[in-house]
Amino acid sequence: MLTFFKTLFGLGPATNYKALLQQGAVIVDVRSKGEFRDGHIQGALNIPVDILRQNLNQLKNKNQVIITCCASGMRSASAKSILKANGYTEVYNGGGWSNLKSKL
Repeated sequence: MLTFFKTLFGLGPATNYKALLQQGAVIVDVRSKGEFRDGHIQGALNIPVDILRQNLNQLKNKNQVIITCCASGMRSASAKSILKANGYTEVYNGGGWSNLKSKL
């Protein structure tokens, strides 16, 4: 059970998000359009989690590294699950966007 929560909230081994980005990862910010407008990571793609399933065509390469982020890590965890269930192989929950930004 503890492993499940660590995975859900990205509390496993430290992920080097900066290196992933340098290697071509895409950041998918799953907050609402309004939240995204108020601030985001430069270059991030905004696909709100509630419409993610209908917009998977924006993420054509299922083997590309994807880092999800939101405000706190909850929606990005849901987005990671959606992506993994749809065949995306390399998906990381980056958690809250401002915290992720500080790691880049």
